[in-house]
Amino acid sequence: MTKEQVIEALSGLAGGTLRTASACDGFVSATLVCAPDDATRQRVRAEADAAIRKRAHELGADLRQVSIETTSETPSRPHAAAQSPAGNPAPRAGLPGVRHVIAVGAGKGGVGKSTVSVNLAVGLARGGHSVGLLDGDIYGPSVPTLMGLDALEVLMHRNMLQPFYVHGVKTMTIGKLVDSEKPLIWRGPMAHGAFKQLADQTEWGELDYLIIDLPPGTGDVPLTMAQLFSLTGAVVVCTPQKVAQDDAVRAARMFQTLNIPVLGVVENMSYFIGDDGKEYDLFGKGGAEKMAARMGLPFLGAIPIQTELRVNSDAGTPTKNFEGSSALSSALTKFTQRVEQEAAIAAMRNRQGPTLSIS
Repeated sequence: MTKEQVIEALSGLAGGTLRTASACDGFVSATLVCAPDDATRQRVRAEADAAIRKRAHELGADLRQVSIETTSETPSRPHAAAQSPAGNPAPRAGLPGVRHVIAVGAGKGGVGKSTVSVNLAVGLARGGHSVGLLDGDIYGPSVPTLMGLDALEVLMHRNMLQPFYVHGVKTMTIGKLVDSEKPLIWRGPMAHGAFKQLADQTEWGELDYLIIDLPPGTGDVPLTMAQLFSLTGAVVVCTPQKVAQDDAVRAARMFQTLNIPVLGVVENMSYFIGDDGKEYDLFGKGGAEKMAARMGLPFLGAIPIQTELRVNSDAGTPTKNFEGSSALSSALTKFTQRVEQEAAIAAMRNRQGPTLSIS
C-alpha cells in the first residue's frame, strides 16, 4: 500500500481524525486524534486496523505489519530551534521501554558503517522485533538516503520528535532537521547537544532494539552516548585490509574503555562475486576475522560487495537486500541472527541477580 491509499482507507473513520500516516514495503503506520477515554481509543484503533486491512485486501496488497496509535492532542511542526542543541528537555535516565541499545561504530570512515546499521535494523524488524534506528552520525547523516526519507516530513508532538516509521523501523536522523546541503560543522559541546537532543527528544515508545549509527572515529558522540545510555553492546565494522583493521582496533578499545561490551566484529565489503560466479577478494581476505580472534571478540560474519546492495541503498529500499536467496541476503540474515545471539548473551552478563551470603 501507499501512504495515499492508507489515507483513503481511513478517510471515513468515525470518532478519529488522521494525524500522520506512512506506508513502506508492507509496513503501515498511522496515528489518529480521538477522545482520550480508553474505550474510544480501543475502538478507533480496531476500526482503523480493520479499514486498512480491508483496503489492502481489495488492492491485493501484501501487509507485513499494521501499527495504529491514538492521541488526544494535535501535532505541531518543528521550528528552527529543533535544529539547535539549545532548549533540550531535562535529561532522562536511559530510555524507558527500550530493551536493547546497540551501537554500530568504526574507527574510520568509508567502511559501510551506516549501511550495516540500516540493514541490521531492517533485519531485526523482519525477524518480528520492534526496532528503532538513531542516526548518530551528525557530521554526515546518510540514513535519509538509505531509508528513503526524502519525501517525508518531520512532526513534533508535545515537544517530542515523532520518528519516521519506514521498512518496519522507527527512524530519526538530524539529516531531516537541517538543510540537506548545509555543512554540519560542530564543536564538541554542539555535537554533544545535537546527539542528546536526537536521542532524548524522540518519542521511541516500546522497542526491542535501538540501533545507533555512530560517526566514524572515537570523538565526542560516543562519549555522549556512553553518558546517556546503558548499552547492551557495540558492533565494530571493519573491511579486510590492514589499514581498516588498525582503526577498528581503536574503536573496539574505545568501547571497552567506556565499559560498553563489544558484541563482535563484522567484515563489510568482504568479497565480490562476479558474473562468472567466482569470488574475488578485492581488499584481501579474512582480515577482520583474524583481528577479532586476536582481540578475543566474536566474529559476526562477512558481508559481500554486490551491485544490488548499492542500488537498494541509493534507492532507499533496504528490505530488498533480504529478498531471494542471494549471497547478500544470506550474509545479512546470518549477521542479524548472530548479533541477536550476542546481544542476548551480553544482556544476561549485565543482569545482576540476587546473591546469598552465608555467615
